[in-house]
Amino acid sequence: MRDRGNQSGLGVAAAGLLVFAALAGAAPAPAGDAGVVAAGASPPRAYRWVALPRVVPSPPENPANPAKLALGRRLFNDPRLSRDGTVSCASCHDVARGAGDDARPTAVGVGRQRGARNTPTVWNAGFLSVLFWDGRAASLEAQAQAPILNPVEMGLPSGHEAVRRVSAVAAYRTAFRDAFGDGRISFARIAQAIAAYERSLVTADAPYDRFVRGDAGALDAAQLRGMALFESIGCVRCHAGPMFSDASALTGGNPLRIFPANHASMAAPLGLLADRGANRATAGPGVWRVPSLRNVALTAPYFHNGAVADLHQAVRLMAATQLDVALAGEAPRAHYWLSATQVLRRRGRAQLSARDVDDIVAFLHALSGEALCARVRAREPGPASVAIDTETGPAGAHRCGVVTPATQRTIGDQEP
Repeated sequence: MRDRGNQSGLGVAAAGLLVFAALAGAAPAPAGDAGVVAAGASPPRAYRWVALPRVVPSPPENPANPAKLALGRRLFNDPRLSRDGTVSCASCHDVARGAGDDARPTAVGVGRQRGARNTPTVWNAGFLSVLFWDGRAASLEAQAQAPILNPVEMGLPSGHEAVRRVSAVAAYRTAFRDAFGDGRISFARIAQAIAAYERSLVTADAPYDRFVRGDAGALDAAQLRGMALFESIGCVRCHAGPMFSDASALTGGNPLRIFPANHASMAAPLGLLADRGANRATAGPGVWRVPSLRNVALTAPYFHNGAVADLHQAVRLMAATQLDVALAGEAPRAHYWLSATQVLRRRGRAQLSARDVDDIVAFLHALSGEALCARVRAREPGPASVAIDTETGPAGAHRCGVVTPATQRTIGDQEP
């Protein structure tokens, strides 16, 4: 299941890295202007780092129970819900083997059709406040129906056809009775069961989580430097809270941001300007839901079109386009701004060295669930998969280094 433009897909945020920080997409004003914080400046209040809860609460209208989770898992993996019986939710969201995505730029649906947007991971999707890359679904239940009916993804002609196929299986009739208290099968209940199962997919065992819960040795020196940079340059303005996304029910922030906010010329060669997401107008920049950075090191390629395979490149691109940060080899030019008081001011740009980028990437690796890392590391890489780097730093098993075949760069490759 994946997001194909405005039609459907599991646009859960996480797998694709999109917006590292942007305040409504507007260029930040200089420090000193009331109510505005300059790019590169620390957030105005002390930032509080919080671990991910281990359980996603169920909505009152769809309480979880073991029978419903088992039913949802079966439906999630059942290709009967596709037109030709070849595609299930799990075809694009591979939970059994690892990261909950498909490691492709865009996924393949029925009839080998290719969608237009990258598949985000389904892990931790239950904590999100809005779904799809453009944030158009307000719940997992609302989202779960769309891929089944999408002609490119699973391709059923109607919800009635989904009900007919499921009802024809005696084991499903029993399972629905056990899950819901009666044997009535509806398209809404199919979606409810799938959503209940997806809420059970939580990775609250990342090194970061252990660190903020009190394990001082869970992060190594590079990861701690990266954590500090992640806050100081402003990434936390959008990637906040335990889900590292303002599109989280745990944060309550604005789930959408303009992308790119600066330096659109850097995004254009990657095709990132062609799709404008939630911006339905005929012109203007793209507007996208802020993706979660949970397990981001495991879910390449990145962005809504899967155009970037390397996490280092994604960090550099986001630092420049969303924070207007100067990168290694680039002069930290001064920018001039006309403030609301019509006073011309000057502000220098923050700058990231190559080592700084390495440190931020090291910290992002610390957001990977350890059990999930072990599962991903155990799978055999195929032609569409990323290679697994087993090098470890001082944190030992806390590293789950994933690199692309194109770069083969390890997170231990840091400047002295």
